Amino acid sequence: MSTSCLQDSALARVQVIADFQFGRGAGEALFPEGCEVVLSRTGRIRQIALGKERLATIRAQDGRFTLGIAGALRLMHALTAPAYRVVVTDEVAAFIREGKNTFAKHVIAADPAIRAGDEVLVVTGEDDLLATGSAVLSGGEMLIFNYGVAVKVRQGR
Repeated sequence: MSTSCLQDSALARVQVIADFQFGRGAGEALFPEGCEVVLSRTGRIRQIALGKERLATIRAQDGRFTLGIAGALRLMHALTAPAYRVVVTDEVAAFIREGKNTFAKHVIAADPAIRAGDEVLVVTGEDDLLATGSAVLSGGEMLIFNYGVAVKVRQGR
C-alpha cells in the first residue's frame, strides 16, 4: 500500500474520531485535505499537522484528541457558540493566555453540554480564543462553584 493511501486512510479515521468527539462536521473542519498524520513507531496515529502547525494529538489512554492552538481555532470557527466554550472574565484573560489554569470563580458562561474531561476552548466574552485545555468540571458545575480549577489549560494563545 502506498504512503498516499495510508495518509488518506488515517485522515479519514481522524475525521471520524473528531466527528464523534466534537459533533458532526467537526472532522472535515478540523482536518482538511492536505493534513499530515504522524504515526508512532508501532503504527498508531499520534499527531495531526497542517503545514508546520500541530492541530491535534491523540491521547493514548482514551483515543480522544487534545487540541493545539491551530486546531482550536479551526474548531472554534466550525462550531457555533457556545459549543465547547468556557467564557471567562476579562480580568483573567491575560493570565489564561499565558497558559495559567482557569478557575471556576472566573467563569461567566459555559456550554451546558461540557462534561469533565472534555477538550474545551477558553474564550473571552467577545469569543476571542485564549487557550485550550481539559475541563475539570461540567459546564453547569463551572457556573455553580466559586472555587477550584474549572479548566486545566494545556496551551495558551
